[in-house]
Amino acid sequence: MKKTIAALMILFVFFSGRAMASPEELVVYSARKEHLIKDLFEKYEKEQGVKITYITGKAPVLLQRILSEGENTAADILLTVDAGNLWHTAEQEILVPVASPVLDRNIPDHYKDPDNRWFGLSVRARTIVYNTDRVKKEALDTYEALAGEDWKGRLLLRTSKKVYNQSLVAMFIETLGEDKTRSMVSGWVTNLAAPPYSSDTKVMEAIAAGQGDAGIVNTYYYGRLMKENPDLPLGIFWADQSANGVHVNVSGAGIVKYSRKVDQAVRFLEWLSEKDAQKIFADANMEFPVNQTVLPHEDVQKWGPFKASTVNLARAGELQARAVRLMDIEGYK
Repeated sequence: MKKTIAALMILFVFFSGRAMASPEELVVYSARKEHLIKDLFEKYEKEQGVKITYITGKAPVLLQRILSEGENTAADILLTVDAGNLWHTAEQEILVPVASPVLDRNIPDHYKDPDNRWFGLSVRARTIVYNTDRVKKEALDTYEALAGEDWKGRLLLRTSKKVYNQSLVAMFIETLGEDKTRSMVSGWVTNLAAPPYSSDTKVMEAIAAGQGDAGIVNTYYYGRLMKENPDLPLGIFWADQSANGVHVNVSGAGIVKYSRKVDQAVRFLEWLSEKDAQKIFADANMEFPVNQTVLPHEDVQKWGPFKASTVNLARAGELQARAVRLMDIEGYK
């Protein structure tokens, strides 16, 4: 009798460690905030009859949770932001490669892992925003140009501690080489009008207040701020149009290798890459759909067309450690 009770206790501990999901349920660990995913997940539930249970949190915390839970994790899918985070997650060997003609058709190669372990689902550009009262658009050109003497005491940046800037500099190492990137970052630091800010929004608010003339931000932050206050003297400029194109990044997802529902999880990712879902996914955060047959939100379209970099975003992760080291050496805090 004692052996039976002990065995039952062991089973209880094992199954309580893994949140039990029904056959018609998928569990998503999401670094994308609830208000950006809730309506989309509910739409899938209504259309497909599959319940989506989700847990939100910071990307590093969710990754560590999966690593700690191991094969007992409840997660079927990890949804996160920035290609650097996606690459790092894949390198921890917790995402399963996926073969899907639907995902191949809907998602350009440079927005997904070369080994199909993760897939971009929305695109954001990180480009130049400027004070329209103090800067003529014709005076703007490339990211590198912001390191020139003309911009001394005029540039504002977000902290290098944010993954968005780490990925940005990593991709410059790929396209410009390490020496040119180091020179550019050094010039940025020399030209700062103030110490780096904690957020893109604070950068733009400072530019609008005249504390600096230009900065580098993610486009969706610009969209949000201008929606709240359309009278701000801010404009968006697409950098590097005669060179490699604007730096872009993604939010995306991969299937956790411990999932018992891989086939069902693949179908969910495929659905997210299709037109209707893409529209909702991108519009919720004023981003660009990764599926290029889908138009962005009408407000986003007003920013005008641009040439984007087509370098595979896996390089943002592969070169991120070098980027962090470079920024530290050049005093970009």
